[in-house]
Formats: sequence, structure tokens, C-alpha cells
Amino acid sequence: MRCPFCGHMESQVKDSRPSEDGAAIRRRRNCPECGGRFTTFERVQLRELTILKRSGRRTPFDRDKLVNSLSIALRKRPVDAERVERMVSAIVRQLESMGESELPSHVVGELVMKALKTLDEVAYVRYASVYRDFRETQDFAKFLGEEGLSDEQDA
Repeated sequence: MRCPFCGHMESQVKDSRPSEDGAAIRRRRNCPECGGRFTTFERVQLRELTILKRSGRRTPFDRDKLVNSLSIALRKRPVDAERVERMVSAIVRQLESMGESELPSHVVGELVMKALKTLDEVAYVRYASVYRDFRETQDFAKFLGEEGLSDEQDA
């Protein structure tokens, strides 16, 4: 494995252990050239997934992009990182088990929304506001099933 610090082509594995309920292997590595330490994860990948965007563009599925968008939605929320990682792994397994190598982006978005709703409702609304492109407070109210703002906020 190439060192992310100096680019040396080889690194040494110092420690390996299962993580994510056995769905991945976490490896601590050390670069013999610069002494840098870093962690890698090895996961089973059933198939290469391609995401079909609304614009018609096709992009390879990127697990890190999914993790980043969830991190934004979950910022400052009381959710353990391990639970988030399990959720990401479950979403990826669902996508891979659909039997298709090319999936519309809305399929990923809906799986994320469903998972977030059970994990943290505030993060769910945050994610929905970006995913569904909310522009006004009425969009939030409509999404939450309200007819308008409550009288308590006016007082």
C-alpha cells in the first residue's frame, strides 16, 4: 500500500483487526521510508456500482462521499461514529444486493433518508432539506406534515 505522506510504494502492517461487525478489516500501517502511520480498511465489494445522476451523468459510487454527507447531517448530534459506520455499511450492502450495477441517485438518497429517520430525526430533516432542495420555511413545514408555523412561535 502506498504511503499517503511520502508516496513510498510499500508499507508494513503493524496491526490488523476486524471492525464494523466483521464486515471489514482495519489495518494499522507504518511507512519504512518516512515513519508515517496510517490506517486502511479492507471491505468486501460485491460489484462495482455506478450512480446515474439526475442530469444523466454517470459516476462511480463513492462510499466516502456518502460518509461525508452523513457527517454533515449528523454534525453536533449525539450519534456514535460506530453507529454511523454500521449504517453506511448497511446502505452499501443494500445497494450491492439490488442486483444492478447502475442505480439512480434517488435510490441512494431514499435509503439514506430511511436510515437517518430511525437514527436521528434532526439529521433526517437536515439531510432532507438538501436532498429535496428546500427553499423556504414552508418547505420544511410541508415536509414535516404541518400546515404552517405553530402559534407558540409567534408569542
